[in-house]
Amino acid sequence: MTGPRIALMGFMLETNGFAPVATEEEFREKLWMEGEELLADIRGEGSRDPGGLCGFAASMDGAGPWTPVPLVITSASASGPADQDFFERYVARIRRELEAAMPLDGVYIEAHGAASATGDFDPDGTLFAAVREVVGPDVKVIATLDLHANVGPRMVEATDMLIAFLTNPHVDMYERGVEAAAAMRELLAGTRTKKAFVKLPILPPSVSLLTARGPYADAIRRGQESVGGPIMNVSICGNFSLADSPKNGISVTVTARGDQQAADRVARELAAGIWADRERFQANLTPIAEAVAMMKAACADPSLPALLFADVADNPGGGARGNTTDLLAAFLEAGIGNVAFAIHYDRPLAAEAHRLGKGARFTAHLNSEESDPGSKPLEVQAQVMALSDGTFVGRRGMMAGRTVSYGPTARLRLAGRIDIVVVSVRQQCADPMTFEHLGIDLKTVRGIAVKSRGHFRAGFDDLFPDARTIEIDGPGLVTPMLARVPFRNVPRPLWPLDPDMTWEVPEKVAV
Repeated sequence: MTGPRIALMGFMLETNGFAPVATEEEFREKLWMEGEELLADIRGEGSRDPGGLCGFAASMDGAGPWTPVPLVITSASASGPADQDFFERYVARIRRELEAAMPLDGVYIEAHGAASATGDFDPDGTLFAAVREVVGPDVKVIATLDLHANVGPRMVEATDMLIAFLTNPHVDMYERGVEAAAAMRELLAGTRTKKAFVKLPILPPSVSLLTARGPYADAIRRGQESVGGPIMNVSICGNFSLADSPKNGISVTVTARGDQQAADRVARELAAGIWADRERFQANLTPIAEAVAMMKAACADPSLPALLFADVADNPGGGARGNTTDLLAAFLEAGIGNVAFAIHYDRPLAAEAHRLGKGARFTAHLNSEESDPGSKPLEVQAQVMALSDGTFVGRRGMMAGRTVSYGPTARLRLAGRIDIVVVSVRQQCADPMTFEHLGIDLKTVRGIAVKSRGHFRAGFDDLFPDARTIEIDGPGLVTPMLARVPFRNVPRPLWPLDPDMTWEVPEKVAV
């Protein structure tokens, strides 16, 4: 094959600074592909890739000859910091494979951008810098990022271009890969980039970072209105607040076609606008007691619409355990029925259900081996309604067309009236197939509860639009109520933790 030689690689972790360490086993369990397996997957159906590599490869394939050089891609579910030894071995492997692959024309990195490791608050920057050190200054390096990335200067300095998602819920991963491929072709044709970077001391709650409406949506819109002419890309990353990292804070990264002044101007204007709008970044959640009253009313009156309750603080997609029982226990105590919950992460319980078999009745002990104090145990009578290997292809939103695997999975009916999806792999519920592949008809239930912060919206909005969606103020490792969080490592002063602070956009923003 002819054309430019482009190395393909990826490292994805969203670190919650209060969650358990992400081990090598967790990375390999969630996603680990290398070499020809990686290339076949991203060019096939039902890819395990989040989408960036799929879009990049498809666009490169359609634009002319090129030679893909697939290295390694890995991802873990949002968790605590990556094990340092594992991360260092991963970087060492990337170094060796890049050296062996030289000469290269470009490198595409699919990253999340909000990782920490047990000995490194900036592993994304460490990885990007290692890539640059091996390939040298002339090879084009482009990375795509989740819009929750905690972007730092090293990430910007080591790459020719950073491209962040534009949607939350995230449904544009493929499109950002396509954009990265177009940018790669343009850079290989001779365009040289100039970059500007501003870090704002704002720590927004995660629920305030939706892109359909609100302050973040307005910032994204203004950024995209700036794209064109000399401006190649504007990436505004809302950060992942629970990372508890020195890199926390909203970031603005602007990439221009050789025009540093244009990049600086746009970055400074956008940053000033976001700072002026900071009071709009607020979390407004519903207490569990109010949620119980709302659900009881919906059950009592069939003319009322069915409801979706988002247990946002226990979202596995942000590093939470995905098995707090407070909302479930409150519904059970209130006598509520015809409601379905997904997910509940509990490997021992899923294994017991599979051992007993479909139809079995037993006393379910939820969280029997869970060590996190927020994941309270719960004992309730249960019946096994359905079993699966937890693997399906998503059909809507973020997971549409992608293979999802929860490991051994069980649908249990608790107390004869509430169904719960028990899984063995800790992932959020973002797709209706999580329920449907076990026979739960979402059109007939009076309510559902999902362990997710926001990605559920793109998966369930046909049945549960925003007006019927309630975000719960419950316990969990990713609570949006940031005043309750014992931060240790975030930079200070930081709004809203320091509400009276002042800040001005720095004069020097060029990178």
